[in-house]
Amino acid sequence: MRLGAVPLDRGVIKAIILVCLADGIVGLSYGSLAAAEGFPLWVPIALSTLVLAGASEFLFIGIVAGGGSPLTAAAAGLLVNARHLPFGIAVKDLVGKGSRSLLGCHIMNDESVVFGISQPKLAQRRAAYWICGLGIFTIWPLTVIGGAVIGRFIPDVSAIGLDAVFPAILIALIFPALRQRRTLIPATLGTALSVLATPFVPAGMPVLFSLLGLLSWRERKNAK
Repeated sequence: MRLGAVPLDRGVIKAIILVCLADGIVGLSYGSLAAAEGFPLWVPIALSTLVLAGASEFLFIGIVAGGGSPLTAAAAGLLVNARHLPFGIAVKDLVGKGSRSLLGCHIMNDESVVFGISQPKLAQRRAAYWICGLGIFTIWPLTVIGGAVIGRFIPDVSAIGLDAVFPAILIALIFPALRQRRTLIPATLGTALSVLATPFVPAGMPVLFSLLGLLSWRERKNAK
């Protein structure tokens, strides 16, 4: 697949770059937190390259730092990443075939899935999925290492507020799409379901409930 031969809208490319940069900022926060909690450098490096899933990595670090066992932390991370099962179904035509599908599945994350399934044509969906996935695959471990180095000199990394940058950028990116009713209705319902579920489920799980918002538009469409 030659990504250069598949033209993507300039706005899509810009959005992918912004999301990758936002992920990098979160990577700085994660690396700093791991270092501040006393983890050796190889732990966040291994997690950021082999797991490549920010929510479960933050959860793993938090559980182990709080006195939990690594096995418990790993099990919690797997539970959080259960959302990758429906993601895999959604992008089964984008991850490639054969040995390439191993890398294609590894770079599957919230961002690459969103950009992949939101494009109008299959070739564009594949290009957006791979560009975003590979971009995050590159920037996430590098910024985690940088954050781990910075974290050794910052007493309280949570005071910087780096973790707020990523959701702020995502919110700014989705505002144009909310002008359309077919996006606004499912997004509003999905957001409400996620907020209601947040006090009762582990971190990272509310996003699964947000997927139910997609049913609202399907039901409205079938009712016509």
